[in-house]
Amino acid sequence: MKVGDRDVARIGLGTNRLANTPEHVELIRAAAGAGVQMIDTAHSYQGGQSEETIGAAFSPPPDGVIVATKGGIGGPGRGKPEVLRAEIEQSLRSLRTGTIDLYYLHRVDPETPLEESLGTINEYREQGKIRHIGISEVTVEQIERAREVVPVTAVQNHYNLAERKYEDVVDYCTREGIVFVPFFPLRDGGGPAVDEIAQRHRARPQQVMLAWLLRRSPVMLPIPGTLSIAHLKENMAALDIELSDEEFSRLK
Repeated sequence: MKVGDRDVARIGLGTNRLANTPEHVELIRAAAGAGVQMIDTAHSYQGGQSEETIGAAFSPPPDGVIVATKGGIGGPGRGKPEVLRAEIEQSLRSLRTGTIDLYYLHRVDPETPLEESLGTINEYREQGKIRHIGISEVTVEQIERAREVVPVTAVQNHYNLAERKYEDVVDYCTREGIVFVPFFPLRDGGGPAVDEIAQRHRARPQQVMLAWLLRRSPVMLPIPGTLSIAHLKENMAALDIELSDEEFSRLK
């Protein structure tokens, strides 16, 4: 699938638990070697250590690898222009890059108009310091408002087999060709049907849950988090699982 103008594998890596240790630096390098092409982080993750670890692992990222980060979370006022500018500048330093591939507004700020927050991020896009813009935990109405201000490349919302609050957002992104990135893609899922289908495919239940997301929409790009290269490779193997129509229907 494409993120902007770049082809990427449809399962990425979430890094909200990544600490700046030699082991985790090697994990990021190994993830790229294993075929991960979307690495997702945020200014807020682990007090900035997640971005620092990715910056230490590769500067710049290998060809074909996109690093996405986010800013503007933590309570009212965090989407103000001066806050976002400071966080973007810090992210550029921590990631050791001159250009961030994909930058999300992490949360819509109740004290700052969405348009004002995105306008600030767009300043950096116009300067060439951000390539693409995304938004997170948003409704269809908010996506449409955002698209009046900036091109929206990706939407990142909480969505998985058990959490379906944003079905309308998935459908909207599918129609509009916007990448939908479900966070916590493996949380609170499973059950007898998943276990049975997993046995049929000689797979783990988590792999079936990822396969269900991939089948749900062609614009879906899950970012399961892990600190284990073995677990990461298991997640990537879900790309090879093709659910039948009957299996997919059973999990609806």
